[in-house]
Amino acid sequence: MARFEYLEARTLRQAIALMQRHGEDARIVAGSTDFLVRWRQGVWQPKYVVDIGHIASLGRISYNRRHGLRLGSLVKIRDLETHPKIRQNYPALSAAAASFAGVQVRNLATVGGNICNASPAGDILPALLALDTQCRIVGPDGERRLPLTEVFAGPGRTVLETAEVLAEILLPLPLTNSGSLYIKHSPRGAMDIATLGVASAISLESGSRVCRQARIALGAVAPTPIRAIAAEDVLLGKELTSELIQQAAREAQ
Repeated sequence: MARFEYLEARTLRQAIALMQRHGEDARIVAGSTDFLVRWRQGVWQPKYVVDIGHIASLGRISYNRRHGLRLGSLVKIRDLETHPKIRQNYPALSAAAASFAGVQVRNLATVGGNICNASPAGDILPALLALDTQCRIVGPDGERRLPLTEVFAGPGRTVLETAEVLAEILLPLPLTNSGSLYIKHSPRGAMDIATLGVASAISLESGSRVCRQARIALGAVAPTPIRAIAAEDVLLGKELTSELIQQAAREAQ
């Protein structure tokens, strides 16, 4: 195992400065659940490790009826599973978090780390895609917001620049008459990586079964988590029936 120098950032500005200074030789860590495995395997061999796990501002959860849900990048996966507002308003995200590894790992792993690791099979990523998530990214030149759909560049790769930090994850308020769901298929359930993950978020017109909005996202089927746009289009503006749902399922396949 290659040695590295451990650096601890106490503020977001300090983390950015450290990443600027050390560039490609440095790697940001928080929960370290993925880092420790890949470091021991020799896959990742940074000369510097920048720990952002003590930046308090990145660990906050806030929800209101105007702006929706805001998650600091250090929010733990376990918090996504158990937080009452998330369970009530974003059930797909809560269900995805509950399927993530074991409780011990969920108490360490962070939402930001799961996004930045960019695994095609990341459990919470299809749910975040289906819930129309945006990311607030901060770097030396200021900040920018990107839809989550534009963050992934390939297996294990994102569009974040070397000195940029994912600071916050933003989910809009769900529409009325809506619901969401995440289903994971894997040989051993929560303790295994998904061989398929499917998330959906559906909203109906008031007082009817006509689909007002549909988002369907798939994990572990492509180089990145993806939206099933053709399947969504099957449902939009139509009354939901068993036959229509089966047609959308075929499009998703």
